[in-house]
Amino acid sequence: LAGGIILGVALWLRHDSQTTNILYLQLGDKQAPNTFYVGIYILIAVGAVMMFVGFLGCYGAIQESQCLLGTFFTCLVILFACEVAAGIWGFVNKDQIAKDVKQFYDQAFQQALMAESDMNNGKAVVKTFHETLDCCGPDNAVGAITPLWRDDLCPKKESVLKNLIEFSNCHKKIDELFSGKLYLIGIAAIVVAVIMIFEMILSMVLCCGIRNSSIY
Repeated sequence: LAGGIILGVALWLRHDSQTTNILYLQLGDKQAPNTFYVGIYILIAVGAVMMFVGFLGCYGAIQESQCLLGTFFTCLVILFACEVAAGIWGFVNKDQIAKDVKQFYDQAFQQALMAESDMNNGKAVVKTFHETLDCCGPDNAVGAITPLWRDDLCPKKESVLKNLIEFSNCHKKIDELFSGKLYLIGIAAIVVAVIMIFEMILSMVLCCGIRNSSIY
């Protein structure tokens, strides 16, 4: 059951419309950085393997098999080690993910403002960022004047005043997007780790109980 929940959360994050719209973009020959998906793929793998291992543990407990319970415990230890490694990787790279996406956006924004922007897809990339995140420009100052200078790059508002008030800068929106997603991944990873610890303890207790009962 825990494996199914983790798998469901990971698949939801993988197919989230905001991240998918942004991370599938391509600027010329350069693909948008998709390091964010590494953590999600790890969660998907852990969730799928947990479902299989869970059935193995249940069958071992029903059959009172020390071999199956020992295999169940070993698989949990390996999964737990992988999850700890993924958590360390995520903590180290949490700022780098948003930084890479912001750099990709900045390159597209510069190309979109160039006179020959029709020769590249920078304009389309920037408009996708702006419409997906409801933002305009890399910072507040540029975001305020961009609709006045290039009204084709930002989502349409009813008035200039609304452009100044309602739009947030895209750097801030990118930080909020990925920090929120990584926060969810972190919660899911902690929940899985706690469940794994209880499962490992329970499997060892059952294994020892079966061994002692066979002696008597």
